[in-house]
This record gives sequence, structure tokens and C-alpha cells, in this order.
Amino acid sequence: MNEKIQKYTEYCLNCPMKPCSQKGCPLNNDIPAFIKQVKEGNIEEAYKILSKTTVLGSVCGRICPHMKQCEGSCVRGIKGEPVQIGSIEAFVFDEALKNGWYKNTEKTHKLDGKKVAVVGGGPAGLTCSAFLAKSGADVTIYEKYNKLGGILEHGIPEFRLDKDILDKTIEAILSLCINVEYGKELGKNLDLQELEKEYDAIFLGFGANIPSKMNIPGEELEGVYGGNSLLENGNHPDYRGKKVAVIGGGNVAMDCSRTIKRLGADKVYVIYRRAEKQMPAEVKEIAEAKEEGVEFLFQNNIVKILGDKKVEKIECIRTELVKKEGETREVPVNIEGSNYVMDMDYVVMAVGSCPEKELLEKLEQSGIELNKWGYIQVDENHRTSNPKIYAGGDLAGDKATVAWASRAGRDAACTIEDALSSAQVIS
Repeated sequence: MNEKIQKYTEYCLNCPMKPCSQKGCPLNNDIPAFIKQVKEGNIEEAYKILSKTTVLGSVCGRICPHMKQCEGSCVRGIKGEPVQIGSIEAFVFDEALKNGWYKNTEKTHKLDGKKVAVVGGGPAGLTCSAFLAKSGADVTIYEKYNKLGGILEHGIPEFRLDKDILDKTIEAILSLCINVEYGKELGKNLDLQELEKEYDAIFLGFGANIPSKMNIPGEELEGVYGGNSLLENGNHPDYRGKKVAVIGGGNVAMDCSRTIKRLGADKVYVIYRRAEKQMPAEVKEIAEAKEEGVEFLFQNNIVKILGDKKVEKIECIRTELVKKEGETREVPVNIEGSNYVMDMDYVVMAVGSCPEKELLEKLEQSGIELNKWGYIQVDENHRTSNPKIYAGGDLAGDKATVAWASRAGRDAACTIEDALSSAQVIS
């Protein structure tokens, strides 16, 4: 076994309360149990334990915000460094891919003869499809691109996630006898009502990748880009020798800033209106961005983009953090008179994303209720207002990480399994 991985496993206390699993991991992976098996050299058994709750171990082990999830809840981390849970998880799933252990996956056959359509081949859709296929369902994924993976394929840079690992992970999932229809986009060449006629259940798991706007003056100028769109489409301008401002504090902002710096930008500034400790991005991603030369302007906020037809300058203002009455979190408040101007060539908005409004309106017209925030309304079991249709991930307003999207897909699969197997018993 890898010597480094062995050391990581020996550091684990195998806590009976499992805070890393119950409190930290969105998927509730049985972390102490699988680490114990790795420690004893039973790697395949460790894989079987993890496979009960996840199918994306090689991915999550690499890109999850571990310090905000499992490792952040590790007892070892109270007085020192936490157990390197992500590295151990990735090792186990890499071994499974290498040795073909996924080919031995047992099916329950609870859903034999049932057909389920999954719209969207990202983390939520892939996970939902895998768990339904394990139950014997005839699953078909409808994907708008010519490759599966969603944000994993089109949004996360190669330096963070090796595309060869991703391809092998998807290949393993599809080996569960999952069908795929590429080039199919809901609302364009894919009709929801037609799917309802053909399938026993439908899971909507496509992402929310339309960049959010700040609605500040100058946002319409040439040279202003949406972070999600840049990463998804890869249509970057020539940054060589240029100055670029990336607005936001999440992993999309980190991915954009590091990508842009690697593409030759002279200066890359991440502008975030809160303090560094409040950044939603993973700690290691912030550290690596700094090491690569990205500059951070904390407690600063962009208020205006200046230029004739294209970006020439930006106007920012400094902020202070204030805890308002009734609030638990400090909020940024602009400091009056602290405005300043910076020369800038490009501005990248990485302040969040939302589902495509036109598509959601079409879904609403077809009878799918939306909530007050404009996302698909689902209950605690991921059912929409149409009992045959389920949804999860970004378009249902779930927490925007790969692990949480996977959790939504897995939980929806369990609900679909219960509903369809119950219907079989009744019939």
C-alpha cells in the first residue's frame, strides 16, 4: 500500500461518535469504518463500505472542501492536523477503478422492469442514475453536451481534477447498464411531457450555471465575463500582460483566478467584500491561489465598472464587518468615502449562479411549481409538485458543492425506489 496513505490511516482514532461522518460529510460516508479497513489492508472492503453511500469517491476525495466538511469535523483537528480523509477516499476509489471492483456491484432487482429518465449528467444525475441502476431500474440519462460530468467536466479546471480520473469514474458508473442520450436539452429537443409518457419516474438534475449579476454600473461593458460561463465554455480572451479582477469568494472565483493567472495575466485580483476567514472557498484553494501569484483584496467591494465601450477601470469601496441586531453573522458595510479606482482590463463576476430562467418558466407552465427564490419546489423527499417528477442539485436550490449535489441525487433515487417498488407491490 501507499506509505503515505498508511500513515494517514494510522492517525485516525476511529471515533465511535463519528463527527466526520455524521456532522461533516454531506453523504454521511462511514469514514471511520472504511479507514479501518484500509489500515488493515482490506482496500476492496473499504470500497464496498464507501459504495453504500457514494459513487464519486475519486472525485470528492480530490475536490471537496474537506476543511469545511469531513476534515473540519475531525477530532484530531481540535489540537492538530485532521486526518487526511479526502486523500484516503480518493486512494480507495482509484484502486477500485484500477482493479475493476465496480464490475462486481450487486443489484437488488427491486426495480426490474421500471424505467427512469434522468435529465442532466452532472454529480446529482450521475449519482441518482447509479443508485437506481443498482436497484435494477432501466435508466437513461439525457445530457445536453457530448460528454457527461456537468460541472466536473465543464467547470472544474484540469489542474484540480484530472479528466482521466473523471472519465474512468463515469465509465464505471455507466457500466451499471445505464443508457445515455447525448445532445438532448430540456425545452429544446427534449420534451418533459413526452418523457412522462415513456418513463415511470423522472429526475431533473441539470445544473444552475447562468452567472449571477451584481447589477452595478458598467456591468454591460465589453470585457466583463461571468465566471461560470468562462469555466464552462473556455472562451477566454487573451489575458497576457493584462490586469483582471475576479469578484467573489467561492471556489468558482478561485478556479477562475488560478486559470486566468496560468493563461498569462500580469495581475489577477480577487475582490471579496468579507474577511478571508469568511470565504466559502476551500482553504487549500485560497492558499494555492496565493502561491500562484493571485492577489486578494479582502473587505473590498466593487461598485462600478468604468470605460467607454470596454473595461478600463473599476471603482471599489472598502468595507467593515458589522454584526447587526438579530443577525448571527457579521455583514459587510461600505465605509463611506473610502472609494478608490484601479486600472483594469477584464472583470470576472464569480458571485453565484442560477438556473436558466426561460427553462424554469417553461417547467412552471407545464405544472412544476417554483419556490419564492425561483428554484424548483421540492419536498424533503425531492418530489416536485408532479408526483412523477423529482429534482435535486442546483436547480432545486441545494447547497452548491459536488457532495451535496450527489447527496440530493442519492436521496432522490431512494425515494424513487420506494415509490416504484411500492407501486409494484400494489399492482
